[in-house]
Amino acid sequence: MTALDILYRDEHLVVVNKPSGLLVHRSALARGETEFLVQRLRNQLGQRVYPVHRLDRPTSGVMVLALSSDAARKLTDAFTERQVEKRYLAVVRGHAPEAELLDYALREEDGSRPKAEMPAMAAATEIRRLDSVELPVQVDRYPKARYSLVEARPLTGRRHQIRRHLSRRGYPIIGDAKHGKSVHNRFFAERLGAPRLLLAATQLAFAHPAGGEYLAVTCALDDVMTQLFHHLGWAGHLPVNGVSATDNIVEPVIAK
Repeated sequence: MTALDILYRDEHLVVVNKPSGLLVHRSALARGETEFLVQRLRNQLGQRVYPVHRLDRPTSGVMVLALSSDAARKLTDAFTERQVEKRYLAVVRGHAPEAELLDYALREEDGSRPKAEMPAMAAATEIRRLDSVELPVQVDRYPKARYSLVEARPLTGRRHQIRRHLSRRGYPIIGDAKHGKSVHNRFFAERLGAPRLLLAATQLAFAHPAGGEYLAVTCALDDVMTQLFHHLGWAGHLPVNGVSATDNIVEPVIAK
């Protein structure tokens, strides 16, 4: 079994690169599954780990886990109180806006009851187009196909928030079987070698639960997304693994 890529570790927490397709932990919606990030990391480190936030199964990227119950409580509070800065990269259909704040309210999607019975909750995602490409191929009804590289910074933490916000705005993420467009998903899988959801968590910045300094941990993309970026001419936007510590967190700027 391949070891998880550890981006940062100390006696209080560990930050890893979660592979696309790996569940974080056991759940009622994952009956029959045997592979979980929490279990693999526990076996790899030889100690208990505490998840403090979530990433969707098909999403890859940076994820922090606590190594003690006290650190878990503090980190969970930081996520709940929106004191963590998150940065994602997504490949979407169409020519996305240069910058925009998506603030569509979202109903929870936990599978416990019909969505119509779930209350709509405030949700906000800041997006910015980093690059775009037009391919001389007809994927749907248009003679050419446009795609964009989008930076997304969720300011709230609703389930599937980035995926649902971008889809509702008209720029679904490539590879999203639930909220995306199947014809574009197939094109990327069959013609561009990218059969996964093209959404990756590339950075988390948060207050260390013990020392109080802010850690910013950046995560590189996996081979599938890296090769795709090179193919589309977006290699200049590839993130690299890195850790920095600062006295103050940089607050996300909301696009007007």
